[in-house]
Amino acid sequence: MDRPHPGSTSGAPASGTPASSTPASGTAANGTAARDHTVARLLEGVGAGDRDAFDALVPLVYGELRVLARRQRRRWHGDETLDTTALIHEAYLRLVDQTAPRWASQPHFLAVASRAMRQVLIDYAKRRHAVKRGGPRRPVPLDEVEDALLAAGELGDTHSEALLAVEEALLRLEAADGPLARVVECRFHGGLTIEDTAEALGVSPATVKRRWSLAQAWLYRELSGERADSREDAG
Repeated sequence: MDRPHPGSTSGAPASGTPASSTPASGTAANGTAARDHTVARLLEGVGAGDRDAFDALVPLVYGELRVLARRQRRRWHGDETLDTTALIHEAYLRLVDQTAPRWASQPHFLAVASRAMRQVLIDYAKRRHAVKRGGPRRPVPLDEVEDALLAAGELGDTHSEALLAVEEALLRLEAADGPLARVVECRFHGGLTIEDTAEALGVSPATVKRRWSLAQAWLYRELSGERADSREDAG
């Protein structure tokens, strides 16, 4: 049966009953809730070391993974043969090798998946921008570092070294301060909002804002130190 035009009275519910109460919308809501419940259950299974749970999880969130993969590929000019599907596959191989990972929620899992994709692309970028026989990498201007931290779109070749420098600094941050690194994982790698990051990590939005500011300041200091060391080596 054709749905009545929005301005038509034919078939309209009596007494001004809202159209949103139709069975179709209720079915969609129930389907979303069921999916979210299944994802949460599978994440618990993955945390318990269940490989089958991980294999069942990926198809349920594949649409979100494709969005993340497209976003990451826009930021890097790597090997053009590494298309969106290939990038998801490479990230899958890295994630599946983890031993009983503790992913607190779907947003947290997607942030970790996004980071795995970035690591794949970083490896491609490192091979492309390999330094000749141990020659020094040029100091990275802090404005390029800021672009790398804040950009949502494509950065291009001029910022590739900045992205590599940031990623190397992030590894040092992870060793120095795990809670700050988790926020960076969600905000920088996963592109999550303050609110989504708070949900993923089980903390307040105010805590996320504070840790994000501290992490950015730490990275700026770390990379500023690298630039000073590079100038001293060059001298």
